[in-house]
Amino acid sequence: MSNESSKYPPQIKIALRIIGGLVVIAAIFLGGVYVGYDNRPAFAKVTSVVHQTDTTVSTADFAPFWKAWQVVSQNFAAGKNASATTDQDHIYGAIQGMVASFGDPYTTFFPPAENTQFQSQIAGEFSGIGIEIGEKDGILTVIAPLKGTPADTAGVKSGDQIIKIDNTITSAVTVDQAIDMIRGKDGTAVTLTLARQGAATPIVLTITRNTINLPTVDTENRSAQGVFIIHLYSFSAQSPGLFKTALNSYLASGDHKLLLDLRGNPGGYLEAAVQIGSEFIPEGKTIVKEIGKNPADTTTYNSTGPKVFPNGDQLIILADQGSASAAEILAGALSEQGIGTLVGTQTFGKGSVQQVLPLTNDTSLKITIAHWYTPNGISISAKGLTPKIIIPYDSTAKTDTQLAKAIALFK
Repeated sequence: MSNESSKYPPQIKIALRIIGGLVVIAAIFLGGVYVGYDNRPAFAKVTSVVHQTDTTVSTADFAPFWKAWQVVSQNFAAGKNASATTDQDHIYGAIQGMVASFGDPYTTFFPPAENTQFQSQIAGEFSGIGIEIGEKDGILTVIAPLKGTPADTAGVKSGDQIIKIDNTITSAVTVDQAIDMIRGKDGTAVTLTLARQGAATPIVLTITRNTINLPTVDTENRSAQGVFIIHLYSFSAQSPGLFKTALNSYLASGDHKLLLDLRGNPGGYLEAAVQIGSEFIPEGKTIVKEIGKNPADTTTYNSTGPKVFPNGDQLIILADQGSASAAEILAGALSEQGIGTLVGTQTFGKGSVQQVLPLTNDTSLKITIAHWYTPNGISISAKGLTPKIIIPYDSTAKTDTQLAKAIALFK
């Protein structure tokens, strides 16, 4: 991480993490903002910058903008019940429209009210229902409900499309706006109307918000099959240590078949993904690449070692459409470095890095500045990862047939 942190002077290294977009949940996932530069999120780094010098030269013709401003100002007739607006409100609206024209759901302008809400997310002063949301094919989509949270208990599924939040249709709602609408005070409720593949009609769920305690790691020892399972649910600052304990349990079990279950894992800190990957991948081998606006602006994150996963042991990585960000980084590195076999279904595809710049004392701008790529150069943001062996999930089955089929693949 030292090669990356050297780009910024100490006074501006306020990294805020977005798990990104990370979503309506609690301390780490919710539109997902985190604090701590060294533990940057795998798909969204937010850095506060105090001053910015304008060196951009534009050939854009601003005449239509000023003409539109003049025409609307002179002719617009507000309705009887219309809310009063100011010229400053119109400026904020113009900035929001300009930012939206880039077509990136994670590049967002925060006017004063929204900026205050965003800062509260960074401080962790919120509660929610325990989902991470993103945008897929232009539609607000559930990346994953976190295990044991209100959303998980209520039956929200990875891949659910959010049609309405309470009474608001989401066709024109951004990811950040949706996050603000879903989060709220403990004990209050939010109603989601969801479109789900295979469901003939929309699913309506009313969910009570709560403070979210994020799960991290569970283990299972299927000794009869000689298989040890590690379920990894998130990539928090504590994940590497907890995962190390789980991996030591595997090593002590005497089994030589490890199944790493990353289903429904919406990601988290980049550093956590690098540390966990280093337990499997020889020191110096690539785990992930960060590529900015220009191809020359590339940072490569390699295994720091020491590798402890035994040579000759078998590894299967199980992923699905709820696997995103850091989960995709780890899955891509393990499979492409020849350590394990990726099975399951297509992953979500969330691998962008954001930077937050304050524009004024009470407004800010979040901009996508880079994307994550696997060791072989596959863009995580584009379509996610395609498993070597596709194992669909059967939602009608009473048992986890997807996990059972993955276990059956061990030699």
